[in-house]
Amino acid sequence: MKHFSLVPLVLLVISCATPEPVAEAPAAQIPVRVVVVTMFENGEDSGDRPGEFQNWVERLPLDSVIEFPQGYRQLRYNAEKQVLGMVTGMGTARAAASVMALGMDPRFDLSQAYWLVAGIAGVDPEDASAGSAAWAEWLIDGDLSHEIDAREIPDDWATGFLPLRAATPYQEPLPDDPEGAFYHLNPELVDWAYQLTKDTELQDNEAVANLRSLYKSHPNAQKPPFVLKGDQLAASTYWHGQLLNQWANDWTRYWTQGKGNFVTSAMEDTGTLQSLSFLAQDGRANLDRVLVLRTASNYTMQYDGITAAESLSGEKLQGKGYTAFLPALDAAYRVGSQVVLELTDHWDQYGPGK
Repeated sequence: MKHFSLVPLVLLVISCATPEPVAEAPAAQIPVRVVVVTMFENGEDSGDRPGEFQNWVERLPLDSVIEFPQGYRQLRYNAEKQVLGMVTGMGTARAAASVMALGMDPRFDLSQAYWLVAGIAGVDPEDASAGSAAWAEWLIDGDLSHEIDAREIPDDWATGFLPLRAATPYQEPLPDDPEGAFYHLNPELVDWAYQLTKDTELQDNEAVANLRSLYKSHPNAQKPPFVLKGDQLAASTYWHGQLLNQWANDWTRYWTQGKGNFVTSAMEDTGTLQSLSFLAQDGRANLDRVLVLRTASNYTMQYDGITAAESLSGEKLQGKGYTAFLPALDAAYRVGSQVVLELTDHWDQYGPGK
């Protein structure tokens, strides 16, 4: 007698009887019109001494919390205005990583969102005063370089900083691939933001006025705070002093071929732009919709009669903090929020395809 296995038959019956799994519909993405990018916060998001994020959380407000385990800090969101706020963490590396993490997050479609970087900075006293707000068109990286200690450089060199792969400072022509040495923002958008906000009255106080008065050789440094257009040098090294301030001006002039003017010093923004550039290659961000606003909490060099070391320690290291710290935080929100609200309240004019 022949014996037949029932296993194939049983498996066939089970296979026929098992329904196909039903695919779940993808969750609807959270709509975002503007991403506000800040770099640090002190303590909680609200209710204590503020950092760059707190004014946005409390005043816009950003009243909803969205967990962000792959980033530096939780996100905040305003559902009515569709504004998303983030804190990247300080320094180029954290900024680049946090922005990339957000851009790849499937919960959000950021392909047509505007990005506003809003944070404090040092300011060149030749161009502006403490408490002022500067819209940048050019972002220059101050880290990507070769360096020789200034005590060992040739006598005819002005600096020990050299562009990558160059043999001398400010070697011409510029390399075909700048490798992230600079980013040029949409000049029309930058000018639009400046024109919208240029008459904003900025916060001032007696202590800031006293600091300004010390910069007697710099007329712009003595003015009450104001809004201007001015470019940024981003470097994770916190530099200070007249000689490095001259280097920052020369470095900016070199990479922009004379089109840019160094005004503010910060840390993160070339990292942010590098990530946004990569995201744009995949259609996840629009580089024509990026703005960078930096507000002056301090000067980048000393006033006449003191050393760079005395200037740095007197303004920061003694624990007193920057004289213009709070006015600069206020200016970042006061100026930046005008742009955010104009965009969100008139999305039919500024949204996709506009």
